[in-house]
Amino acid sequence: MKGGAAKDQGAGVLPIRGSLSLVLPAYNEAENLEAVVQRSLEVLPSLVEAFEIVIVDDGSRDRTGEIAERLARDDPRVRVVHHGVNRGYGAALRSGFAAAQGDLIMFMDADQQFDPADLAHLAPFVPHADIVAGYRVRRRDPWQRLVYAAIFNVAMRLLFGIAVRDIDCAFKVLRGDLVRAIDLRMNGALVNTELLAKAQRAGATIVEVGVRHYPRLSGEPSGGSLRVILRAMREVAQLWWLMLWYQPPRGVGRGRPQPRSSQVMRAVVLVTLVLSASWWLVRRFFRRNR
Repeated sequence: MKGGAAKDQGAGVLPIRGSLSLVLPAYNEAENLEAVVQRSLEVLPSLVEAFEIVIVDDGSRDRTGEIAERLARDDPRVRVVHHGVNRGYGAALRSGFAAAQGDLIMFMDADQQFDPADLAHLAPFVPHADIVAGYRVRRRDPWQRLVYAAIFNVAMRLLFGIAVRDIDCAFKVLRGDLVRAIDLRMNGALVNTELLAKAQRAGATIVEVGVRHYPRLSGEPSGGSLRVILRAMREVAQLWWLMLWYQPPRGVGRGRPQPRSSQVMRAVVLVTLVLSASWWLVRRFFRRNR
C-alpha cells in the first residue's frame, strides 16, 4: 500500500452518501495493522460522508490485539472485536459484519496489499449496485498462489455459477442491509464464495472494478497454507450441499433472483460428467488388463 491522495476518478460522486463501515479482519498483522488504519483514517474522510473502522482481531498471537486497542483509544471512529482463539477468515468477517453499523459495509485485508484510497474507483458504482467488487489488476503474490487462485476461480464458476473474475479479492463494498439479510456460515476462506453465491441467488447486482494490489512486505500470509487449502476443500463440499437447499431472503437485491433450479441443474451436469469420466476410466482400465 502506497501513499498519495485519492485521485479524481470519483470526482462528482464523492463523497459517497451515507455511512460506511470498513471491516478489517486481522490475524497476526502487528507489523501492518497500524499503517492500514492510519491510511484509512487519512483517506476515508474525503471518500464517504461518515465512516467507522471495525478491526477484528482473530485470535492473534502477536501484538495485533494490543495495537488495535490503542488505535481505538486514540480515535473514536475505530472499534475492535476480539476472538479469544483463531476462528478463521470467514468467522472474522462475520463478526465484523455483525458489529458494523454503516449503511454500506466495506471489507479489506489488513496486510497493506490494498490501498483504501482505491475506494474512489468503486465510488461511481456504489449507488447503482448491491455489491461493488474489486478485482486485482495485477496480483502481486507468489506464483504458487496465482496457480491456486486460477484453479479455484474456475472451480467456483462451475460449482456455483459465480460470474466474477476475482472471487477472493478482499476489497468489496456491499449494501449493509443485504449483508445482514444473508445467513453466512463459512468460517474459512470460502466466505467470499458463499457471500457472492447467496447474493446472486437473492438477485443482487454485482459490478467489478479494477484495484491495485501490492506485494506483502511484512507478516506471513496464511491463505496458501495446506491447512487453509484442506479446510477450503471441505467447505466447498459443505457449501455446495447447502446451496442446493438455500432459500434466499426476498426483496433484498436490485436484480432478478436466481432460481434454485440453476444450482440443481449445475449439480446434475457435474455429477453426469464425473460419472461419465469415471465409467470411461474404468472401462479403459479393464480393457488394458484383459
